[in-house]
Amino acid sequence: MRKITPMKPIATLRAAALLLLIGLPGEAAAQMPPMPVPVTPVAKQNVPLTLSYPGTVEAIRSVALQTKITGYLAERTVEDGADVNKGDPLYRIDPRDYAAALAQARAQAQRDAAALDYSRVTQQRSATLTREGWATKDNADQTASSLKQAQATLAADQAAIQVAENNLAYTEIRAPFAGRIGRSLAQEGALISAAGSQLNTLVQLDPIYATFNPPETDLVRIEKARAEGVLFADLLIGKETEPRFSGSITFLDNVVDRATGTIVARATIKNPEKSLLPGQYVRVRLHVGDQPDALLVPQAALLSSQLGKSVFVVGAGNKVEPRIVTLGPTVGALVVVEKGVAEGESVITGNLQKIGPGMTVQPQAKAGS
Repeated sequence: MRKITPMKPIATLRAAALLLLIGLPGEAAAQMPPMPVPVTPVAKQNVPLTLSYPGTVEAIRSVALQTKITGYLAERTVEDGADVNKGDPLYRIDPRDYAAALAQARAQAQRDAAALDYSRVTQQRSATLTREGWATKDNADQTASSLKQAQATLAADQAAIQVAENNLAYTEIRAPFAGRIGRSLAQEGALISAAGSQLNTLVQLDPIYATFNPPETDLVRIEKARAEGVLFADLLIGKETEPRFSGSITFLDNVVDRATGTIVARATIKNPEKSLLPGQYVRVRLHVGDQPDALLVPQAALLSSQLGKSVFVVGAGNKVEPRIVTLGPTVGALVVVEKGVAEGESVITGNLQKIGPGMTVQPQAKAGS
């Protein structure tokens, strides 16, 4: 009789495990609990309709600071990059020569005023003597002419005084408007020429312009929004999603660039902190209307395929249902769905790569949704 050798314990365990895996796949799958997934209900609300364009910040006013007179620069009264108010002194040219010229013009006027007084008395005396027959008519005419010449000379002196006063005032260069001064191009002791020596630049920062170029295809919507009232504009910098600067459209050019199909537009933006600077690149967002009762879902719920954009919705029995959706504008982290979902339906926003159509899931609403 053949002797049967007992199986080793390890081999017995391996065989039993293999039989379990091969023979009971349906039972193992049935015993798996539903996968928990975060969901967000489809919300309905009014959504602002916006148009967005790249733009550039420009100063409303920018001037090169120059002088009308020649002289040595005596003093710089503000530091480079300082914010100044209208009328603040910025530079001072040595005023001594111009003060002396003013004193000379005033002295000349005093001398000519004395000569005018003498001419007036002489003319009156000559007129009296001529009426009484003691002087000729020609003498009276000469004294009358001298009086008029003295009056004209004094008037010229007054004009010379005004010129001298202006030149003395020009020795102080003051801010023509409130703004920020740039880097100085002249230092104390330099000879400043009236022939075009630039001292600095001054730019206005509040308010400030944002210039952009919308395509002509958007003109109808922009013009319609302007016709209904003030067309508001927001500015966003870098990757910002919420604007820190706002204003309104104040200019649309009267021609369309035939080469680009765009038009020059400009928004006037409030800049109280003076943090926007000319030349800065920004995004201009126009509020052109509102879309009432729009359906919103999180952008995180969107899936992409050859058929387009889709979402997973929790259907009857907590089964996953795929929905092809038609999207509208984005609103922060949300997106408008124009077709494909209904208000109140639960859209799955997480574990999207681990689930599929028909799979049973355990929906978990986010806090605050």
